[in-house]
Amino acid sequence: MRKWAFVVAAPQSGSGKTTVTLALLAALRRRGLRIQPFKVGPDFIDPGFHTQATGRISRNLDGWMLSRHYNVSLFERLLAEADGAVVEGVMGLFDGYDGVSEAGSTAQMAKWLDLPVLLVVDARSMARSAAALVHGFASFDPGLRLAGVVFNRVGSPSHLGFLREAMESSCPQVPVFGGIPREDAVAIPERHLGLVTVEDTGVDKAFLERLARVAEEHVDLDGLVGSCWRHPQPVLPAGEVVHGGERGGVESVQSASERRPRPDSVVVAVARDAAFCFYYQDNLDLLEAAGARLRFFSPLAGEAVPEEADVVYLGGGYPEVHAERLSENRPFFESLRRLASRGRPIYGECGGLMTLSRSVQLLSGEVFPMAGLLPFRTRMLPHRKALGYVEVVLTENTLLGPRGTRLRGHEFHYSEIVGGDEAAGSRCRSVYRLTGRKFRAERPEGYLAGSVLASYVHLHWGSCPQAAHHLVSLARSGRSS
Repeated sequence: MRKWAFVVAAPQSGSGKTTVTLALLAALRRRGLRIQPFKVGPDFIDPGFHTQATGRISRNLDGWMLSRHYNVSLFERLLAEADGAVVEGVMGLFDGYDGVSEAGSTAQMAKWLDLPVLLVVDARSMARSAAALVHGFASFDPGLRLAGVVFNRVGSPSHLGFLREAMESSCPQVPVFGGIPREDAVAIPERHLGLVTVEDTGVDKAFLERLARVAEEHVDLDGLVGSCWRHPQPVLPAGEVVHGGERGGVESVQSASERRPRPDSVVVAVARDAAFCFYYQDNLDLLEAAGARLRFFSPLAGEAVPEEADVVYLGGGYPEVHAERLSENRPFFESLRRLASRGRPIYGECGGLMTLSRSVQLLSGEVFPMAGLLPFRTRMLPHRKALGYVEVVLTENTLLGPRGTRLRGHEFHYSEIVGGDEAAGSRCRSVYRLTGRKFRAERPEGYLAGSVLASYVHLHWGSCPQAAHHLVSLARSGRSS
């Protein structure tokens, strides 16, 4: 069956790519279509918006953390379950890992998936020059097809008229699907991790309804969708399913929703609320595929770790924003300590690491006690501490695999560890050897204290699906011991 799909890209960040993507998703959903959203890159925030706009969980596609086969297979499987797909790009269309290749760019992903690109151009203070810009993007890479262009932040109907005239005379091969007017009411506010999360902003039903109306009134949706029909693509041979892992990773994700929990299923307690909201859906699927049953709980709602938990998974998010409320949830911290004393696996990423530390210090100087399962403190900084892709090599056996296991992920945080020297005389030790895409020097990371493993790195287990299996198997064997 034919499906439609396209990539939303822009010449540069800040062009309004996310706002336009959400407007299109909301408008298409309002027409009764099942749209599968995707996001290029490691970002957690945009997928949250996509999910709210479509009612379907948005997935990350990534050329660094995941192999080409993994990306294509995941895309084709989820597209088959929907009427169409919209892929939001990252940065500018051709921006990637360096200045000489397409590696890591939205353009590369569009070519991997064989999708046309809708270019979102910020037309503020431009007229005929916009046609020159679009012409350059259309001709830069002959292997990439532009479905068309949508102008954003258009000043008036006459401004849009100038833009259309310029395109018709100088770049007629690229259709203009519309022009979205300049309007502050449809702009998304920002926070230190880029855009604010769904939990933090007014991206509610009313906001999405406004976006849908804007798209219906100012974008030729029928023309756009009609230009992007495609037949299912053959999936590449699984010569390299994952980076550093065995074959079958994507197949594990594919079958996760079809597997029924085993009678002896390992229960993985996943903290999920405004403080813990950064999870790759693939990681959760891989846990289920490995035989786990997920049990979500909310520390911000005053909940402790569920009694039946065999494993605790604390993802990233904004624990610093909710530090006072978290610090008041003594049952939560007590349940973590109790599970740690029993040797139950506890895994934390970024915000999860902060929660497992002794305390969190805010920019105001206020200090709030945390679980104290790691022998150091954390504090917020007024500037970004780390940003970028990283590869992790385990230097000893851990919850995620044996020594030598390789996984990929990314760092993005505004806090740091303090009092790390306090760990020298404790049982806590570093078990990650970290190298970055941008830096070659290795540095230690990943902190293991008994059955507690935490790191600032957000790992995508699709880079090594065996990690989920190892964690579940370890928990199952520990439960019977």
